[in-house]
Amino acid sequence: MELDAEIMRLADGMQEELTRQRRDLHQHPEPGWTEFRTASIVAKTLTELGWEVHTGREVMEENARMGVPSPDVLAREKERAAREGADPQWLDKMDGGFTGVVGVLHCGDGPVVGLRFDMDSNDVTETDAREHFPNREGFASCHPGAMHACGHDGHTTVGLGVARIFSALKDRLRGTIKLVFQPAEEGVRGARAMAEKGVVDDVDYMLGAHFGFKAKSTGSIACSVVGFLATSKYDARFVGVPAHAGAAPEAGKNAVLATACATLNLHAIARHSGGASRINVGRMEAGSGRNVIGDKGLIALETRGATSAINHYMETEAERIIKAAAQMYDVQVSIEKTGGAAGGSNTPELAAYLEHRARELGLFKDIMSETNFGASEDFSYFMERVQQRGGQAAYMMIGADLAAGHHDSHFNFDERALVYALKMLAACAASLLMEK
Repeated sequence: MELDAEIMRLADGMQEELTRQRRDLHQHPEPGWTEFRTASIVAKTLTELGWEVHTGREVMEENARMGVPSPDVLAREKERAAREGADPQWLDKMDGGFTGVVGVLHCGDGPVVGLRFDMDSNDVTETDAREHFPNREGFASCHPGAMHACGHDGHTTVGLGVARIFSALKDRLRGTIKLVFQPAEEGVRGARAMAEKGVVDDVDYMLGAHFGFKAKSTGSIACSVVGFLATSKYDARFVGVPAHAGAAPEAGKNAVLATACATLNLHAIARHSGGASRINVGRMEAGSGRNVIGDKGLIALETRGATSAINHYMETEAERIIKAAAQMYDVQVSIEKTGGAAGGSNTPELAAYLEHRARELGLFKDIMSETNFGASEDFSYFMERVQQRGGQAAYMMIGADLAAGHHDSHFNFDERALVYALKMLAACAASLLMEK
């Protein structure tokens, strides 16, 4: 209880600093794999606080990364980050988009507690509406086409707040705290590379959290999130042979028809009896001109399943249909996996412990024992990795008043939620170190 009181005191004194940090990150959003400025700030801050810092290729498995931008895009974004104040000491270590950061604080013998914080922004252009709070206060995105429309600026800020609190309390703790700052959560692209590198293999208790979604008001919390859907994201590119549609249609090989055929038949995949299954073609592009037999096509699709096995079934069927459509029209097709997340569920014992702590701390006006996610989050890779090795993992939702829904150009969250999240995560992590 004495430790809880000290954590509450420290967190209460950090509202101004948390707000400043969050607004700076919000103003400089960076989409997945280009979080150079954000990650360098994280690495620099952790180092100054006395944490052991790992980044770049030492915390990311190169072949497990998905949906990585082109080298030209990565180089351009790295240069922009340098112009906007990224710490040059860290930038070179992140070359090529290896923007994950892991901070470790050793406090003697004891358990290892891990916390995940995502850093990336969305591919959204922030509204220019005058009444939009970031516009009124002067911290709206300065990067066209990029915006923190999901609260990850807040997540990163809370992670740095946790680091400050644990640095102050180091001599009163035991065990090890590991803070995982993850790139490319949007599109579920980044966690797998860090999990497969083994950054959480020694973790006994793994915690993740997100602002909003099912906890829609400041001062509320969902202590256990269930219903994670496994998912896979793919781009399928069809290549045919162009020809004049009037003079020589027989000379062409029609990628437009192959693209359309695949799209229609993908949505006809039989659903799985073992649980929820989903498929969606979210984008289709094809052809080049009205009088040309189309020689190219693209479909961007995703599959989901209540379990990894069900999602694998959807993946297998989708691949079969895409290749069959290509064969039907005698065109070539390449399929690239651009993202994915495992299925997963909270460890019941840890979820119950989080609810107990939420009630014990007396922070929240509304405490939900459990809520159904019904979507995907690649924190599930960390969850699965830790659980497979005998550890426990759980994911929470911290309530925040929202100006608009997630991924909306008008999105903004109540900054008071930063302190709520900081108190809950720091207090729970500390008690797991001391009591378990």
